[in-house]
Amino acid sequence: KTTLGQVIANSSKSRFVYFSAVLGSIKDVREIVAEAKQQRAYHGRKTLLFVDEIHRFNKAQQDAFLPSVEKGEVTLIGATTENPSFEVNSALLSRSRVFVLEPLGAEELKILLQRALTDDRGLGPRQLTAENDALDFLAEQADGDARIALGALEVAAAAAQEQQISLDIAQEALQKKALLYDKGAEEHYNVISAFIKSLRGSDADAALYWLDWMLEAGEDPLFIVRRMVIFASEDVGNADPRALQVALAVQQAVHFVGLPEARINLAQGVTYLATAPKSNASYVGINEAQAEVRNSGALPVPKHICNAPTQLMKEQGYGKGYKYAHDFAGGSADQQHLPDRLAGKKFYRPTERGYEKIIVERMRYLEEMKKSTKDKG
Repeated sequence: KTTLGQVIANSSKSRFVYFSAVLGSIKDVREIVAEAKQQRAYHGRKTLLFVDEIHRFNKAQQDAFLPSVEKGEVTLIGATTENPSFEVNSALLSRSRVFVLEPLGAEELKILLQRALTDDRGLGPRQLTAENDALDFLAEQADGDARIALGALEVAAAAAQEQQISLDIAQEALQKKALLYDKGAEEHYNVISAFIKSLRGSDADAALYWLDWMLEAGEDPLFIVRRMVIFASEDVGNADPRALQVALAVQQAVHFVGLPEARINLAQGVTYLATAPKSNASYVGINEAQAEVRNSGALPVPKHICNAPTQLMKEQGYGKGYKYAHDFAGGSADQQHLPDRLAGKKFYRPTERGYEKIIVERMRYLEEMKKSTKDKG
């Protein structure tokens, strides 16, 4: 990104100023802008200000660039590894064009590696050769990052015997694939999203892939299992009530066993959740109940289901007419438990998948029992 900024500065005959948002301050920005004004006034020279890791400035700090950008005092290029929609001030973003630098493909990286081997500015003077498999391996394992590929090539070149880089040497140079995974970055949330959506889509293979992706990248297994526990209730629910038990058992196993063996426990839980019947009825139900409570406010509890610990409260009608469910056939009595305003309101609507099919039948049976007790008690 920095190199691209320098190319743009040279082609536009602008003065290139590099600024790191990690190391710099607002005071430094003001000094750069003041110098840019002088360069333009006295020498007619434009300034291209390249701000590396612009997301490290908070949105209030980013405001410092706005006046200079609007007046044309500097041309601003902000480089970030994050999603600018989340990390860059909306006012600044609206005055900018966003260019996404995609990862390089394996074939493109291989071309770079071949150039580095032969170019005099690279390893050319050493007259090294490399096996085709070795270059393929380095290109594929670099995750689209030329710096990783070139760095590994340098290490491999230093270890090469008889002026040739073999596949074994390449594998040793790049012992472990460098996964693009910063726990505070966009890709972190992309991968956990892919994991959850694979579980929800009942795709056990994809769920296992994303699970191992996270583990290889160093994700905390407890973070993963917490999401599994939530998923068990949110997306499986009563279609398979054991799903929550399995997820909690995996949590306990991760605590007890630890990595690397705990990945097996995680895999078992993941495959169970992925292949379990799905229902979000409980999740939808609690959301609808929450919306009702917030909309309706504190509705009064029906008096017949109020507690009546004192004689005075009994005289006021607290608990009067309450039907004790165990006294009725089926252990269910027909009486209103919701506030009067919400009588008959339904929040839980089970599906007919998995165990919820039995719940649906049970609820129908309870309704019939309630009807038979309507005039009793």
